[in-house]
Amino acid sequence: MSDRPALSPTPRQVMVAAAAREIRDGEIVFVGMRLPLIAFAIAKALHAPTAIGLFENGVIRDTAPLAPLVTMGDPPNIAGAVACTGLLDVMGLLQQGRVDLGLLGAAEVDRFGNLNTTRVGDVRLPGSGGSCDIAALSRRFIVLLAHERRRFRERVAFLTSPGHGPGGDWRRRTGLRGGGPAKVISHLGVFATDPDSGELVLVTVHPGVGVDDVRRETDWDVRVSPSLEETPLPGREELAVIARFDREGRGTGS
Repeated sequence: MSDRPALSPTPRQVMVAAAAREIRDGEIVFVGMRLPLIAFAIAKALHAPTAIGLFENGVIRDTAPLAPLVTMGDPPNIAGAVACTGLLDVMGLLQQGRVDLGLLGAAEVDRFGNLNTTRVGDVRLPGSGGSCDIAALSRRFIVLLAHERRRFRERVAFLTSPGHGPGGDWRRRTGLRGGGPAKVISHLGVFATDPDSGELVLVTVHPGVGVDDVRRETDWDVRVSPSLEETPLPGREELAVIARFDREGRGTGS
């Protein structure tokens, strides 16, 4: 991977590159659309060539899609796939404990990594899809979302997908096999989960962002790591992959 950043990457490009770096070579990854898809493509191209991507519609790929996608069923996701199975087949891999990492989006996240994609006030959102299963059963999951106070809530308005519930050993006590949220990545910084409390802790801020900026847009008293660092900028190779899969900048533009 190139360590030379291009000039002035956008906050969302920093965000998606940070997510890509969480994917390890050889892992089985449940891939969502838009930013998760771009993160998977970066990882496949640059540091995780043997990672396997699962898509909710049953597609299994050992390469990135051939071109940008609008839906998971688009021809570039079908062509060259290892297998085109069905929903039950890929969900069965979750139940077997074979999925290493899930990449998820959300409308809301709270201080313990719980996600809401169902309802905010009177507004009905798209709902869970497979996100509840992924959050419950994958060995770990990562969340990508814009950082706004109305989305980083003290407590989510509706619990769609479980993080660490009210905190502590809640996942163990409720019988959830997966490890829960490993990282929450926004366009301001990256949070990791404290292993004892289950609470999100700010571990990096993106270039040009201060801790006060994060606190201003977060609805709880943010814990900050004593070893807080700056998120590395994406290199030129990472940005080239982003440009290929987000040609018009709809997902990662300014």
